Amino acid sequence: MSLSGELIAFIGLALVAIVGGVLLITLTKVVHMVIALVFTFLGIAGIYMLLSAEFVAIVQILIYSGAITIVMLFGIMLTKHQENDAPAKGGWGNFSLLAAIAGFAVAVYLGIYNLDIPVQPTALHEENTKQIGIELFSKYVIPFEVMSVLLLVALVGAIVLAKKDDEEEEDRS
Repeated sequence: MSLSGELIAFIGLALVAIVGGVLLITLTKVVHMVIALVFTFLGIAGIYMLLSAEFVAIVQILIYSGAITIVMLFGIMLTKHQENDAPAKGGWGNFSLLAAIAGFAVAVYLGIYNLDIPVQPTALHEENTKQIGIELFSKYVIPFEVMSVLLLVALVGAIVLAKKDDEEEEDRS
């Protein structure tokens, strides 16, 4: 395996995504966790760019890094929560976490190292967005519409639940 610019970019983006995920799990303040989640999303979007999936990378940035993160921050700011510091793990807790991560990394490496995938001719780099649009609106139009209705129902349900909490709080005052 030769060291190329693409490999260096992949390793850098993968490290950003992994470090963001680990920080997301280990940080205690919610706002810091959301920022770590943004780094994870951006690292994954960069990996999509390396895979020539520009549309998916832009959607990853717009939807996840932008909209979902903003919604999470608004949710954090609009809800009342107490910041309780979790008790710190002992030395054995950190060691077992490190051992589990190392074991997973070894298992993934051994699983991928000798993987033999036959080469097939594809048209990957030709009009990605057009191919996604044709697939989405021809074969998968019904699941696409069902998902949009499901998201609308979830939004209405969230508004109803938030309104009910406000009414209960007014009754208590």
